[in-house]
Amino acid sequence: QEQLVESGGGLVQPGGSLKLSCSASGFTFVDYWMYWIRQVPGQGLEWVSIVSNGGDRTYYAESVKGRFTISRDNAKNEVYLQMTSLRPDDTAVYYCNTFARAQGVWGQGTQVTVSA
Repeated sequence: QEQLVESGGGLVQPGGSLKLSCSASGFTFVDYWMYWIRQVPGQGLEWVSIVSNGGDRTYYAESVKGRFTISRDNAKNEVYLQMTSLRPDDTAVYYCNTFARAQGVWGQGTQVTVSA
């Protein structure tokens, strides 16, 4: 019964910032790396970032490196994506995910729209 619920998306101007949150339940959160992916309509899924189970190791797609920061709070079973210097091409539905299930754990995603 693993579950992930994303929140925090919205409409933001280019250059602006948003912080996405993902609340996890149904698995031992601290045991798993967590990652963010995004999907643009008509395109496939793009990996964005990943954080180790303890939060000490992070990796980013080249397109977001230096602008986005992934973090987690294991006491709250939450993972975050702090996004700054947003660009129109960051517009997408953002999903968090986990390796707790081989097929992934899919929430509803949260829409991020970057537009003036």
